[in-house]
Amino acid sequence: MTQPYPSSLGFDLEVAMPRGDKCYVDSFYPRCPVRVDNVIMPANLIPLDIVDFDVILGADWLHYNRAHIDCYGKLVTFLRPGLPEVTFVGERSGVRHGVISAIRARKLLSKGCQGYLAHVVLNDIASSSVEEVGVVRHYPDVFPEDLPGLPPDRDVEFSIDLLPGTNPISLTPYRMAPAELRELKIQLQELIDKGFIQPSSSPWGAPVLFVRKKDGTLRLCIDYRQLNRVTIKNRYPLPRIDDLFDQLKGACVFSKIDLRSGYYQLKIKDEDVHKSAFRTRYGHYEFLVMPFGLTNAPAAFMRLMNEVFQEYLDRFVIVFIDDILVYSKSESDHIRHLNLVLRKLREHQLYAKFSKCQFWLDQVAFLGHVVSAQGIQVDPQKIEAVESWEQPRTVTEVRSFLGLAGYYRRFVQDFSIIALPLTKLTRKDVKFEWDGSCEQSFQQLKYCLTHAPVLILPDDNGNFEIYSDASLNGLGCVLMQHGRVIAYASRQLKTHERNYSTHDLELAAIVFALKIWRHYLYGEKCKIFTDHKSLQYLFTQHDLNLRQRRWLELLSDYDCTIEYHPGRANVVADALSRKPTGRLNALYASRVSLLVELRSTGVELELEEQSEAFLANFQVKPILIDRVLAAQSLDEEIQELISLRNEGKKKDLKIRDSDGMLMQENRMYVPNNEELKKEILDEAHCSAYAMHPGGTKMYHTIRPFYYWPGMKREIAEYVSRCIVCQQVKAERKKPFGRLQPLPVPQWKWENITMDFVYKLPRTQNGFDGVWVVVDRLTKSAHFILVREKYSLNKLAQLFISKVVKYHGVPVNIISDRDPRFTSKFWTAFQEALGTRLLYSTAYHPQTDGQSERTIQTLEDMLRSSVMQFGDSWHDRLDLMEFAYNNSFHSSIGMPPFEALYGKACRTPLCWSEVGERILEGPEIVDETTQNIQVIKSNLKAAQDRQKSLADRHTTERMYNTGDYVFLKLSPWKGVVRFGKKGKPSPRYIGPYEITERIGEVAYRLELPPELSKVHNVFHVSMLRRYVSDPSHVIPPQPLEINPDLTYNEEPVTILDWKDKTLRNKTVSLVKVLWRNHSVEEATWETEDRMRDMYPRLFYEV
Repeated sequence: MTQPYPSSLGFDLEVAMPRGDKCYVDSFYPRCPVRVDNVIMPANLIPLDIVDFDVILGADWLHYNRAHIDCYGKLVTFLRPGLPEVTFVGERSGVRHGVISAIRARKLLSKGCQGYLAHVVLNDIASSSVEEVGVVRHYPDVFPEDLPGLPPDRDVEFSIDLLPGTNPISLTPYRMAPAELRELKIQLQELIDKGFIQPSSSPWGAPVLFVRKKDGTLRLCIDYRQLNRVTIKNRYPLPRIDDLFDQLKGACVFSKIDLRSGYYQLKIKDEDVHKSAFRTRYGHYEFLVMPFGLTNAPAAFMRLMNEVFQEYLDRFVIVFIDDILVYSKSESDHIRHLNLVLRKLREHQLYAKFSKCQFWLDQVAFLGHVVSAQGIQVDPQKIEAVESWEQPRTVTEVRSFLGLAGYYRRFVQDFSIIALPLTKLTRKDVKFEWDGSCEQSFQQLKYCLTHAPVLILPDDNGNFEIYSDASLNGLGCVLMQHGRVIAYASRQLKTHERNYSTHDLELAAIVFALKIWRHYLYGEKCKIFTDHKSLQYLFTQHDLNLRQRRWLELLSDYDCTIEYHPGRANVVADALSRKPTGRLNALYASRVSLLVELRSTGVELELEEQSEAFLANFQVKPILIDRVLAAQSLDEEIQELISLRNEGKKKDLKIRDSDGMLMQENRMYVPNNEELKKEILDEAHCSAYAMHPGGTKMYHTIRPFYYWPGMKREIAEYVSRCIVCQQVKAERKKPFGRLQPLPVPQWKWENITMDFVYKLPRTQNGFDGVWVVVDRLTKSAHFILVREKYSLNKLAQLFISKVVKYHGVPVNIISDRDPRFTSKFWTAFQEALGTRLLYSTAYHPQTDGQSERTIQTLEDMLRSSVMQFGDSWHDRLDLMEFAYNNSFHSSIGMPPFEALYGKACRTPLCWSEVGERILEGPEIVDETTQNIQVIKSNLKAAQDRQKSLADRHTTERMYNTGDYVFLKLSPWKGVVRFGKKGKPSPRYIGPYEITERIGEVAYRLELPPELSKVHNVFHVSMLRRYVSDPSHVIPPQPLEINPDLTYNEEPVTILDWKDKTLRNKTVSLVKVLWRNHSVEEATWETEDRMRDMYPRLFYEV
């Protein structure tokens, strides 16, 4: 059979095993023969470093060969089209379980069958002696067979402080079984022999009882519950178990020391001895040492241990009451640490029980958890009680189960949400009813605890990650570091929180995570991932409610960023560690895009092989250095410079010792090689790691490493020729084009401007716009009510009745390029009247500045009228026209009314003065003629003043016919899709050729057919000079542009559908493909909004 040879995958594949290790492959073996029931079925195999299995045949291979799997029968049948059926039979167990009932066993015994009763005992490996354990052998006195007697006097003594006015309490002894009485007599005698108790005549007396230990022996306990109720509580703090485990990061060697009868190694104060009295059938006794069962005993003993090990705590020792854990990062450190701890025990005469101690472990069970170098996990022995827990039948049993399970809640994602049905049963006034949801919660908690992951212990490198989520059931979050889970946290919602919006609920989850893990995150860099996209803009929002402002202040205390992660933090499931002893049962493979990108940039990857590491040493070595060195060796000019340097004539040059590179002040001297210099410039400007910097930034980036004569000038020229920069970057210069005032008109209403104001609130009569007509000489205006849907014929009638009727036919009209004004009807209509139409240049409204300024004044009047008088905007439009025409106009030095009619208008403000002045005949004609001359001179002075001011902020630019220029686009117009602006677009399109110069500041361009709707004359401020380069390849731009140079985003089709569940409802969403955008840029929109705006999309679906 032919030996298969590997072939390249074409990409790098990362394969993660459940044990946590990873391997990387970039090749596979095609068509390897796989024999199934003497039939060869080829398979493409990827080589993996796995010991557990020889071959893993995945779902792709099974699908290709039409495999049908019968799990119960352990059969796999291959039904390949056109080929014989092949059946694979799995292994079956041939041993039957011989389990019979007790009744069946009794019948068999009655028939004379022999029966054997087997009792299986698991004997642990015998504990070694003290002399066999390293380091410990030097401290045999710390591990006696029994306590030597009363403990010495210590700085810490146990006291029993009572509430004022408390009387002695004495209770009747409990009844005991004969076996317990025998054990009681033995233990009392032992305590008397050791001097721990003495006969008492105290008025106090508590009953005694026995508690069974793990090893089956009985422990004598005193029922001090009544005494504890009247005792003043000692508030000395016990350490948090989570905080203790956090100190173990990086440790890999452990030793656990358990003190022998730890409480008996601390004396009671003499004045409090009588309060510890207890009553038995065999007498009345009192303790001289601290007994078990007193409320302040843990705190007192914790204080003793902290004072003994104060200098070692959280360095290599953690203590929880009488349990001491010594941890180290190496065996050499552990020798020193263990010596220090045992020496301290010897010094304070504290004794340990050797049989319960463990030394030199690579993992240790401590406080219900198993700790190792890999992290922390649940102690399997501790959760056996959870696994075997029967269904609770009372509220008390539910509380007991939740208490036990809750101890390990940091290992269970969404613990509070899973436990919610059980938690509801424990609330007041809730009837106990065990339903399906309770059973599911009960079984799911048991499963989660028995399959809990390994959690890592955080290190000091920071870079924490939080994945948060919120729902109507509760808040949940995950704390991770280096891609692995540190802890889970969750809680149920409070009553008032159920009224929060989705935004506030998701933010509450983040705040909950920061509060509960503050001891990890404060002062460290942290990334917070949420599936609520708007939260990533929280720090830049302005409209915040009081709750959000309060939470924002809390967030400001942390060095954190909020990032969007789609879905419900699915990355967490992939990042979970598995137990290291589990079998291989799943693989996760993904492409390693980073390696592909790095290789595509032309860098070399060097791997330094070490055991159990893939990239032990990652070095990136640019090949440009080798290119420069090779070019130097071939360049005659460089070789001449090296000779001059060797002769001492070029002291600023030097030769690098490592490779012989010619250097100019620690910079590589690049020879005059255009191809090499372009490659360097391309890398510093066009690569994904540069992103088109400007000339100054690019120069300072290259300057520390490279040198060649004229480098700064060449960089500036290179950047100026970059086609991407020319299309994307704005020109940081004054606007181009000097102000070109229009000629001053010769007579009234011969030269007018006009424009429309639409989208006003629709009135009862259907009016929704105003037609503004302004005389350029007198500045008088008419405001004409119109409807947006008026036909051109109706507009022509209005023009005759409102303008021509009072002022005659104008000589010319200036307007923008509104489709109404550029239509054939309007053009023919004005041509018949003898009027010349003048249009503003494309997307340059400053040409018709008179109408634009008048419209601004009109809009202010409309707002003022509605706010002051409260009626509809059109009711007082005639008065607005009167007020405008009778107001002083700075350009002409008088009101428009006086400029038009030769005298001021009568108003309530100047009633009599106007009426007293009467002009007749020739006087009126002479004064009107004089006013026109004054108006002209005032207009000319105003224009000169405006031009002088405007030209200060502009600069002049001229183009020649045949030059190529870019055309400036406006930003996206009115694009708000689902709260998002349009995609980034180029600032300029083109280049296009100039075919004609129109006036002083306008040019005609030769536009492509797709821009035929756009007028081809543009103001100079809309153009940008194109700097050509032979390397430029300008692809066609498939953009649909409106006549005003704006984009209209139109949906093309619907790609997908989904439902999103919010707090109180479900919203249907559709994935929309937009015109001028790729499939990757499709967005999710609400179905209702898209149906209203674009119903045609749903006719096509």
